[in-house]
Amino acid sequence: MLLDTSGLVSLFDESDLLHQSARVLYDAATSRMTHSCVLAEFVPLCHARGLNRAATLAFLSGVLDSPDVEIVWVDESMHRSALELLQERPDKRYSLCDGVSFLLMRQRGIRESLTTDRHFEQEGFVRLLKP
Repeated sequence: MLLDTSGLVSLFDESDLLHQSARVLYDAATSRMTHSCVLAEFVPLCHARGLNRAATLAFLSGVLDSPDVEIVWVDESMHRSALELLQERPDKRYSLCDGVSFLLMRQRGIRESLTTDRHFEQEGFVRLLKP
């Protein structure tokens, strides 16, 4: 499964309404992948929610160091491809991070994402966390 920003926040924040669901889904996953754009979004989203900075950074370090999570580092080519995907969908409000996720999921044959973001459903993927 792809680990999206909102899913990681639900996994990290024990007060999040979807924390327990996120934990169960994460633990049951046979594969876990994320990418550098998700990691870049994680810290400011946690900051916006008023979560502890030191704990946020420690969690992020744990994700980076985890042998159970594959991290894809986005290069210029992937960045440009994600931008093209957004330009092809002017009626959508996808973020660049979403575009990278969609491309990687298609490339890898991944159908499910640990996310609350409905944009994944709009692109034909399975959103595992629903408020």
